[in-house]
Amino acid sequence: MRKILYTACLALPLAMLSMSAAAADPVGRWKTIDDQTGKPKSIVEISRNSNGTFTGRIVELLNPSKPNPVCDKCKDDRKNKPITGMEIIRGMKQDGEAFSGGTILKPDEGKVYKSKMELIDGGQKLEVSGCIAFICKSQTWIRQ
Repeated sequence: MRKILYTACLALPLAMLSMSAAAADPVGRWKTIDDQTGKPKSIVEISRNSNGTFTGRIVELLNPSKPNPVCDKCKDDRKNKPITGMEIIRGMKQDGEAFSGGTILKPDEGKVYKSKMELIDGGQKLEVSGCIAFICKSQTWIRQ
């Protein structure tokens, strides 16, 4: 009985540490919420690359205006590519508690913004902002 209690006492702090580390990581699936309508727009999957940067892809569009839309307004390598499966977050780096140094694409506009991300509400929400010069827009995404 003592051995079980001793093991549990050692395991609990390690479990708490791993849970807090997971909460500080944006890796996973996120439901994006349109900043104008407040309605869910897509599911984005964020992953960590081998070099430590983060990328995000749209894995599902929720209620698209037309079937299988493409990024016809994009001006880079994503031009006329399907939006589902498209990498919209590129080159994001961890910067202390936040993430910055990357870009985010808004496919319906075809515009690429400098971006920052920050986990809030214990890692259950992700505040994502995109800026051109001093004009910024932000959205809060919900972990799935």
